[in-house]
Amino acid sequence: MMTEPEADCRLCDLYRKRTHLVLPTGDKNSPVALVGEAPGENEDLQGTPFVGRAGQILNKILEEIGLPRSQILITNTVKCRPPVNRIPMPEEMAACRPFLDSELYDRKVIVGLGKSAVKDLLGYEGPMSQIVNTRQHIRIKDRDILFIPTYHPMACVYKPDAREQLKLTLIMVKEEFLS
Repeated sequence: MMTEPEADCRLCDLYRKRTHLVLPTGDKNSPVALVGEAPGENEDLQGTPFVGRAGQILNKILEEIGLPRSQILITNTVKCRPPVNRIPMPEEMAACRPFLDSELYDRKVIVGLGKSAVKDLLGYEGPMSQIVNTRQHIRIKDRDILFIPTYHPMACVYKPDAREQLKLTLIMVKEEFLS
């Protein structure tokens, strides 16, 4: 059962500048969850994860591989936009962690999109190129769940190989967990 923050959540200082809480979208019963870093400006305005430029890139890749966005759960490590899109602070991620854990608990596989999500969920701080598309396990409450780190969709803009790696991640997840 997923728990959500109160509409007027003030567990950290991110509430001060938010327009909307950005809660998970997609299939709440999906075996697959994609976890990004934090909402950006468009996400904050619409209250939906991955609707800005990163979301357009993600949607295009999902479309290319024939995976409807509605078949997966999409969320972020924090539910409010950090000022000027900075990386969420550890205390901000800690404040949202109970909500994230409740979102991820029943999944078969969790895909960490980008460095910040991978650091928060796996504790890994090295180069993404060393860990992309490896199979890890993370502990969510009392369960070990398969975790696959991959590039954030925005990395596809700056790193040519990132798009292919992200696409491979999503193909793997689709074939193994959604077919």
